[in-house]
Amino acid sequence: MQKNQPQLLKGFRDFLPEEKRSRDIVMRRIIEIFERFGFEPIETPTLEYKSTIMGKYGEEADKLVYAFKDNGDRDVAMRYDQTVPTARFIANYRDKLPFPFRRYQTQNVFRADKPQKGRYREFTQCDIDIFGSTSTIADAEILACTYFAYKNIGFPNVVLRVNDRQILFDTLTPFATEKVGVFSIIQSLDKLDKMSADDVRGELQEKGLTEKQATDCLETIRCVEPSAKLEQILREAEELGVDPTALEFSPTTARGLDYYTGMIFEIIIPGFTVGSVGGGGRYDNLINDLCGVEMPAVGVAFGFDRTVEAAIEMGLINGTQTKRVLVTLFDKESETMALAIASNLRKNGIETEVYPAVEKLGKQLKYADRKKCSFAIVIGSTERENNTVVLKDLKTGEQETIPRADVIERLLR
Repeated sequence: MQKNQPQLLKGFRDFLPEEKRSRDIVMRRIIEIFERFGFEPIETPTLEYKSTIMGKYGEEADKLVYAFKDNGDRDVAMRYDQTVPTARFIANYRDKLPFPFRRYQTQNVFRADKPQKGRYREFTQCDIDIFGSTSTIADAEILACTYFAYKNIGFPNVVLRVNDRQILFDTLTPFATEKVGVFSIIQSLDKLDKMSADDVRGELQEKGLTEKQATDCLETIRCVEPSAKLEQILREAEELGVDPTALEFSPTTARGLDYYTGMIFEIIIPGFTVGSVGGGGRYDNLINDLCGVEMPAVGVAFGFDRTVEAAIEMGLINGTQTKRVLVTLFDKESETMALAIASNLRKNGIETEVYPAVEKLGKQLKYADRKKCSFAIVIGSTERENNTVVLKDLKTGEQETIPRADVIERLLR
């Protein structure tokens, strides 16, 4: 490593071309389903006023917000998620939007978390939300869109672990004390997919519950049944085409953020051991709490980075999935023909690169291999005279001489 070479901040990443290409493939497949379900794109700024961000997620989550004073001595904070900034957005622009409003948003968020496998300080979220409807169909649409987005990426199996926040409130409130509130209990239960039951029980005791209270709390929550409203949502999701085996009632699924009020769920990829790849639910009071505007809402945030990791780990993504062509420069005299061929290939939708200098052919082909090109086109004096090209298949090593007029047809097979 070079002396004084600039280093990345811990928990932040660069992406090489092949990595970025894989991410773009996954993103396109997700957005395709979002738009098929009628969701519309929006963007919000990276920075918001600190007062907008803080106090919406719970005490533990607030500790992970990047907050500071800007050069104008204003208290600002970086996006922790996309839900709270969008709540501000909805309140600001509600007179310009059709309701119920379906929104999708794909931007980076920032958390001062401890970096580890599958967890970063800057990462991408893909959100969808329906604002302005309390209908259970809206909840079911969120579940269905999530399911089909993950199927469109290529996952053979996806599980949506579903619960009802009201079930948690009704079941856990009797165990709350002055020292340990119901939200604090929920935040501990939310760790059951990452910690053992004994560890969660220990955490509840550390917070102030007795051993019996903590044990009874865990045993009671495991025995509850889905509410009638949740059963209706699940039935409607099935009617929207979701495989019933993908819908799993999970009474211990808690979703640690304080703003959820009804149906909640997490996205699980069977065989991917890092953890859930996203989650969401209904949050009918957040916009009112934030801006004084009555606006029920339900949505989900995909953990995009984990989703990409799972797709790569399971062999669903090949970063270079299109035919890419390198047009070589054999000599100075071939330049005009080479540039014209490259232009024609691009007009016909074929990814094409021209090597920018006359170099040894071996060097150009080695470059094409590193770029994972599918084909190389070589034009020498014989090809110029006969108006042909040499088309080399870089995967098999085979090459053929074909009429220049047939290149497009040959590459589009």
